[in-house]
Amino acid sequence: MATVGKNILDNLTTGMYSDSKVIYREYIQNACDQIDAAIKLSVLSDGEGYIDIFIDTKKRYISIKDNATGVKAENFIEDVGDIANSNKEIGRNKGFRGIGRLCGLAYCKILKFSTSYLGENIKSIMICDAKKMRTMLVENKKYTLDEIWDTIITYSTEPETESKHYFEVEMFDINRENTELLDDTKIREYLSFVAPVPYKNTFILRKQIYDYADSIGYHIDEYCVRVNGSQVFKEYTTKLKEQSGVSLKNYDEISRLEFKDFRDSYGNLIAWMWVGLSRFEKQIPSVNHMRGLRLRNANIQIGNDNVLQPFFKETRGNYYFVGEVFAVSSNLIPNSQRNYFNENETRVLFEDLLREYFYDVLHRLYYEANRVKNDYKKQQEYLNKVAEYQKKEKGLGFVNEEERQKLQFDIDKAKKNAENARKRLDKLDKSDSNSPLSEVRKRIGQKFESDKLKKKVETTTVAVGDNKKIFITSGMSKLSRSERKLVRKILSIITDIAPKDIAEQIIDKIKEEMR
Repeated sequence: MATVGKNILDNLTTGMYSDSKVIYREYIQNACDQIDAAIKLSVLSDGEGYIDIFIDTKKRYISIKDNATGVKAENFIEDVGDIANSNKEIGRNKGFRGIGRLCGLAYCKILKFSTSYLGENIKSIMICDAKKMRTMLVENKKYTLDEIWDTIITYSTEPETESKHYFEVEMFDINRENTELLDDTKIREYLSFVAPVPYKNTFILRKQIYDYADSIGYHIDEYCVRVNGSQVFKEYTTKLKEQSGVSLKNYDEISRLEFKDFRDSYGNLIAWMWVGLSRFEKQIPSVNHMRGLRLRNANIQIGNDNVLQPFFKETRGNYYFVGEVFAVSSNLIPNSQRNYFNENETRVLFEDLLREYFYDVLHRLYYEANRVKNDYKKQQEYLNKVAEYQKKEKGLGFVNEEERQKLQFDIDKAKKNAENARKRLDKLDKSDSNSPLSEVRKRIGQKFESDKLKKKVETTTVAVGDNKKIFITSGMSKLSRSERKLVRKILSIITDIAPKDIAEQIIDKIKEEMR
């Protein structure tokens, strides 16, 4: 038989994950499978299962404990001690490779597993000397996998109350370079989108998600996960925020959810998704931790918040949205790092379906939203040009005749742009009122007060051409005609080269001094 060398253990522990926080995901994933089993065996009722994470920063200690089935004493060494020899089923269980429990070996000095099965008076214990393992892995000496495993693993038992049933993972003396594992705030934030937890009850649109899932016969797996006693929820909200000085302010809002099924040619459900509709003011800033469409399998996040980015027409597209894609098909199998799916025909079809929807619908949504906003801005720009002309006409004065004529030209051009923009918006008003784009158009219209804006554009006019010409120099009575001509020339130069606001300040000062 071929020898399995020590490097395989290195690959399964220190070399498996780029982000140390995944240890929480892996142990939660295993606990969820056992909670499911406990409910099936009537050890627990629906809603009774929990996963408690306790973090002691000072002691550099972590505990992850569930109240599920536990492991029978007779099966403990095989189920917990074997490597990559899981009896779980692909497509049915959340974990199935039998390697996830090893991930803690990379981040602490001692890794301990303790468990007790309902009706047994024994607690089974397995202690792993993680520090010793890492030392042996870097030694300039060949070790087999069995040699290292036999060196670092010890088994023991203790008495336990028969009514208790649990499985606990403990990590002692977390490595200094992995101190982020002890930051309970960051861990709670990480788990709020990675773990299979419920939506926060303040997310008022969550009922739409549950109702839609029920309508297609899909059950969203959710579990009670607590970090230092505080339950973790998916931190979705309808409010989109941006940085304003040292604080955050709301700049946009998710008004409605849109749903989409992805099915094969036989009508079988491969995946489904929900996506939030907003005004799509801009790419959602990173202060909104919920931003981006997230991929989920068994309600556990696959990869990070940009794993679906390649399916957009533009790389920036993903961060215009908030939402989730739930993989349903059992043929969509997470890879060992759970950052994507194994390659097969179903994955190819899944990608084709996503790419088509992201290109044809989602890209068009934020692209058309930008056109709608520009159409409203063009109407406002016309009103601003008219107001600017009237302001100068009523007393502030024009720099010279060229400026007056240019403003007249700008007004005519802005009016034509406003009329064309209005036609496009009227056409959208006649489109399907239930379409996503119609919803976005309506919300943008509310921001610009579209009805008032439309009426104001229609009733606003400006008389130009034969009116009395009022120039800034008209009020400079102390100056001779030639001096006024010189001042007009200077004002014209200032207007041409200085930013508008600065030019106005300089001109106001000159007017004040020349009167």
